[in-house]
Amino acid sequence: MLLELNQVETFYGSSQALFGIDLQVSKGEVVALMGRNGMGKTTSIRSVFGLTPLRRGKISFMGRDISAMPPYRIARLGLGLVPEGRRCFPNLTVVENLLTSARKGEWTLEAVNELFPRLKERSQQQANTLSGGEQQMLAVGRALMTNPELIVLDEATEGLAPVIRQEIWKAVRELKRRGQSILVVDKTLSELLPVADRCVILERGRTVWQGKPDTLTAELQDQYLGV
Repeated sequence: MLLELNQVETFYGSSQALFGIDLQVSKGEVVALMGRNGMGKTTSIRSVFGLTPLRRGKISFMGRDISAMPPYRIARLGLGLVPEGRRCFPNLTVVENLLTSARKGEWTLEAVNELFPRLKERSQQQANTLSGGEQQMLAVGRALMTNPELIVLDEATEGLAPVIRQEIWKAVRELKRRGQSILVVDKTLSELLPVADRCVILERGRTVWQGKPDTLTAELQDQYLGV
């Protein structure tokens, strides 16, 4: 088991957000974290990275208890985050953004440019001059440059044009082919389900269903994912 959340409870002040989340990601597995807006997906990710401290429960990564670790130590263990909203450094160039997080491994500047040729074309542009889709590619590339054991993508294609969404999903499929462990949040079920090995659904801060994509029936989708 690469990542494991066991009965995780999280609060924002006096308001409880997570009520006992259970979640696992095995090495080489792609797990889709699903649920309607406000059901705890981003809070679960924030808890994994130590950005929202646990009140109860346990989070383990590669066999180590990371429940009380500060975010910088968690990142150094091999967790890479592509946050919702991208959050690139606006006044740094594409290359500078990528090199800020670089660690030794197979994901070099050349490898990221091969995955996203647009980044090579825009290498000397500042991040704030890129389109939203290009910034998302940069955010993915920056996370890969840490050479993570597990990469987490929060709302991987939200707000992107269809042609750019396809480029992001093409990259996710390539990462899966390479055996990269991935935890991904996205609302585009037609693209998400084919790439996922397993799905986990959250409802009001609780894990309510886990299973393989081909067992996620239309009834379950309506019950837990419908608007």
